[in-house]
Amino acid sequence: MNLDRNTIIGFVLLGILLIGYFAYTSKEQQAMSIERARQDSIELAKRPKQDTSRIIRDEARIDSQVKFEKAGQYKTAAEGREELFYVENKVLRIAFTNKGGQPRWVELKNFRNQDSNRVKLAGSDFDKIDYTINTGGRSAQITDFYFQSFQKSVNRDGDSVISFTLLSDSAGPSVTHQFVIRPDDYMIGFDIQFKGAEQLLTQGVLNLSWQYEAVQQESDLSFEKQNTQVGYVTDGEFDYHTIGRRSDKQFSNPVHWLGVRQRFFNTILVAKDNFNSGKIEWTIPPDSVHIVVKSTATMRMELKGGNDINVPFSIYYGPSNYKILKQYDMQMGKLVNLGQGMYAFVRPINKYVVIPVFDFIRNFAGSFGLAIALLTIFIRLLISPLTYSSYLSGAKMKVLRPEIAKLKEKTGGDQQQMSMEQMKLFREAGVNPLGGCIPALLQIPIFFALYSFFNASVDLRGQSFLWANDLSAYDKVIHFGTSIPLLGDHLSMFTITAVITSFLISLYSMSMTPDQSNPMLKYMPYIFPFFLLFIFNRLPSALTWYYTVSNLITLVIQFVIQNYIIDHDKILAKMDENRKKPKAKSKWQERMEQMQESQKKLKEMQQKGKR
Repeated sequence: MNLDRNTIIGFVLLGILLIGYFAYTSKEQQAMSIERARQDSIELAKRPKQDTSRIIRDEARIDSQVKFEKAGQYKTAAEGREELFYVENKVLRIAFTNKGGQPRWVELKNFRNQDSNRVKLAGSDFDKIDYTINTGGRSAQITDFYFQSFQKSVNRDGDSVISFTLLSDSAGPSVTHQFVIRPDDYMIGFDIQFKGAEQLLTQGVLNLSWQYEAVQQESDLSFEKQNTQVGYVTDGEFDYHTIGRRSDKQFSNPVHWLGVRQRFFNTILVAKDNFNSGKIEWTIPPDSVHIVVKSTATMRMELKGGNDINVPFSIYYGPSNYKILKQYDMQMGKLVNLGQGMYAFVRPINKYVVIPVFDFIRNFAGSFGLAIALLTIFIRLLISPLTYSSYLSGAKMKVLRPEIAKLKEKTGGDQQQMSMEQMKLFREAGVNPLGGCIPALLQIPIFFALYSFFNASVDLRGQSFLWANDLSAYDKVIHFGTSIPLLGDHLSMFTITAVITSFLISLYSMSMTPDQSNPMLKYMPYIFPFFLLFIFNRLPSALTWYYTVSNLITLVIQFVIQNYIIDHDKILAKMDENRKKPKAKSKWQERMEQMQESQKKLKEMQQKGKR
């Protein structure tokens, strides 16, 4: 026993010594690290300061020398000065650069960004279309060259034709980039013409790289990112990916086009003869740099046709407008979110009802806000049969309220017995308790259709109405100066009107229905409008304005129908008449009553067992 005690004491002392040793060693190492860092800072301060500008110049010189060596028989084009050439039509203003022979930036004449300047696409240093050519024993990127020849002409159709040509130093193979700008079109024709393709391309393969940077255009960057997608048509089928859900897409089948939809603006690269395979990958930069997404597509195209080859492309720089994109007949209209994914079932509602009606109304409406109000009235008239059915069911339930109250007294708080007696009462009176819910559920697809439409409609962008400066974004009438969880840094006035009118509808509806014994069902109609405050606060003003108008119409219709159209005495007489008729139970009613009866007997047995 003494030996065991001594052994334990020894181990404890050894443990204490080890702990002390490690603590002492740690302090020593920390002190040494501090001293080493101090010495390093002193040593660094003693060193002569480097000339950063000189380093930059040296790196640029080395880079230029490497490019010059890679240029091979195109050394003359490896050095030069960038020049811009401007071309415009009714909807675009394009700056072309001789460096790489391609667009430097594109302005959309009919759209303004947050600083009131024109929306500019593909205008950063990151944006470029690039591919590799053989230069005679070496290889280089096409964007490393300054194209020597520039030509501009107008053809018989009034199209502007722009040509950049890269010439060899020894009259060898050449490359021409030709662009066609039509008078009133967002789509630019783009052909790459190779003379001497067998020398320029390895095994006749064009490996093209397309880099695109989507710069912030809307006031709410996070909402803009949520509504930005990468879309494409591969093997004849359209597909898309929201940028936040994945970061790349590999293509093993032919790709006709691929592009980036930046909520309201698209940039799309079309390969008229299809890419054979490739990959597109993208990153989402931090909000501080005000960039929505940066994408890089590396696509492979196997060319056929001999030594002189023309490779046709086209590039779309323009709005995400369904009617404009649809006219190109390449499934581009599907890139506009009129209902995608699990909400794809509402897309036909937008295509065949909402868009045609809205376009017709806005032709004579004085403002887009008024057009939305008239669209709301049209939709409410369209679903008026469902609305009337719902209100009629509510009126029947109101007539039964006195009898339901008597049943509550009769059953003495027995929920199961109350449910059975209430179902029996509804069956005798010919009342469907779900009659008011089903029409409301059928209206849900309409709401989701309009949710998609108002989020995707570029026509609403920048349109003001009442206190909202932009119907495509939330109104910022009330600013908090700080961000509140779930609510944000603002409170939208149209959200407030939508919430208040929803609450009034709940009050009126609860006055028309029997008292609920279930607390959740009793208070949910009052809680739901409060939830809308957090759901709607970041949504476009167009949607919350629509919801407000729809609620106001609902209140008016409820009052008129209940007080001037529905005759409660006739309803009561009809229900009394129904009671006298023999009732045939449906199988569902029989099963429900059997289940309730079984539960009742089980409950009685349990109560007897307790006694």
